[in-house]
Amino acid sequence: MAQDRFVRFASSFAGMSDAVMAPDGTLYASGVVALKNGELVGDGDPTRQAEQCFENLAAVLDAASLGFEDVLMLRCYLTDAAYYPAYAEVKNRLFGRAAPASTGLVVKSLLLEGLLMEVEATAYAGPLRGAGSEQSGRRRDDG
Repeated sequence: MAQDRFVRFASSFAGMSDAVMAPDGTLYASGVVALKNGELVGDGDPTRQAEQCFENLAAVLDAASLGFEDVLMLRCYLTDAAYYPAYAEVKNRLFGRAAPASTGLVVKSLLLEGLLMEVEATAYAGPLRGAGSEQSGRRRDDG
């Protein structure tokens, strides 16, 4: 069955996974926003919202036993191009010179009022051991 081929993580939004791990070890993370415990963080503050987005992304990656070093691609959806420098500053602080490929897009709005940006990522863990099973722990075949 198709759904057995993916590892899914709990989501804060009904009907949506935080991330899906394909059998080849590619993690597709849904967009993360500046919410913590269901509350908006950094109302009107793009730097604080970017920090919270990356804190939330770190939690998703950690649930898959991955880290920022495993991220191949970032996509940031901004409600105003003026917020890009704040996003880029936080991204550069976390990734340094080893930043992944990246795309920034300006959109009219996001799902919830007050959100200034949404960040999604693609990461790679290597092929899953026993692909097709729900599993936890490091997914790289390190040995």
